[in-house]
Amino acid sequence: MIQLHGRSTNSYMGTPLTRSVWQIVDRDGPLEPSTTDAYLVRDDSVAPPGYGLYLFLQQPNNHLDVADHYVVLPAELGYLTHGDFVSISDDGKRINVLWRHQSHQNSILLTERCNHFCLMCSQPPKARNDDYLLDEAFELVRLLPRGSNDIGITGGEPTLYGDRLIALITLAANLLPDTSVHVLSNGRRFADIDFADAWAGIQHPNLMVGIPLYGPESTLHDYVVQSVGAFGETVSGILNLAERRQRIELRVVLHKKTIPQLAETAAFIARNLPFVDQVSLMGLEIMGFARANLEEIWIDPVDYQSELKTAVSELDAAGVPVLLFNQQNCLTDRSLWPFLVQSISDWKNEYHPECLKCSVRQTCGGFFASSKYRVSSNVRAIDEIEFATIGQSLLEN
Repeated sequence: MIQLHGRSTNSYMGTPLTRSVWQIVDRDGPLEPSTTDAYLVRDDSVAPPGYGLYLFLQQPNNHLDVADHYVVLPAELGYLTHGDFVSISDDGKRINVLWRHQSHQNSILLTERCNHFCLMCSQPPKARNDDYLLDEAFELVRLLPRGSNDIGITGGEPTLYGDRLIALITLAANLLPDTSVHVLSNGRRFADIDFADAWAGIQHPNLMVGIPLYGPESTLHDYVVQSVGAFGETVSGILNLAERRQRIELRVVLHKKTIPQLAETAAFIARNLPFVDQVSLMGLEIMGFARANLEEIWIDPVDYQSELKTAVSELDAAGVPVLLFNQQNCLTDRSLWPFLVQSISDWKNEYHPECLKCSVRQTCGGFFASSKYRVSSNVRAIDEIEFATIGQSLLEN
């Protein structure tokens, strides 16, 4: 697991920092120093003057003549390198990693506010004003180099910002036209025709919205998201987006409440929403509300393989692209392996000791770090002979 947050072990601020978002550069970076960059000092070499902030991996002893502002990074953030972006509090004590340029799984948290209280939410909503997160996102998008890897936008519920979210994605489309943007949303705001029009008006060449759908009718969906009327607005939002030819991903989190009607949910999508770009059936992340409600929603993946096979078959037969997220090879029916993707973000992905001797580990999705709270007792290594047999069977079928 890669840490994305930390506290400095020491810092010095001649004056409070006037900006929060910093691009990290080091000796492999540009020759011309900039007051908007943070220079990373990895050893006792002399730091060049002219940077707005200096980051050290150990307590500095001979750099104070050039460093009006410096932060000593905690050991867990020692992986940071040239091209990464961080936000730093004005006193230099709190560091958040916003962007790792070598990763294809960067997500920008815009808010922790939400109008849902999903039973399994890994990021429980908070009512406090956190508009500063959106401000940081604007600053980050302005600083990212053209050609940057995919941008994920998440929350909370990002569409609560309304026109300010539209402005952010428009900025990304203008400055980073080759960078795809994926926004996670509950979809309800798109039931507003004006907002759906504004979204389509961005005309981003590679924009997709991921929207959860937890049942084939309102009773189950509204219960899972703990909001009456959510199903109707979500489906209306999906239809409005489709009418405007926008790219849509539907998501179903697999747990004890959604599994009994999973086949019916798949049939509902295949019959009524076959135009979506993909359907993602997603394993549970045991964080936040999911951990609090674990006994109510946990189900061993081996116990829902029959329902999963039926749902995948329903969608696949209808020509709806379907993918399995956050699943492990050894717990998944062999016929479903072609639909598996390695989806768990690299910064929170782990493998169990049993996985170390598995012949398919390199193609397995692994586990969330939070699996320490509950994991299937059926986890096991797959040896080379078994893998070869499985591979041949898949080819024949």
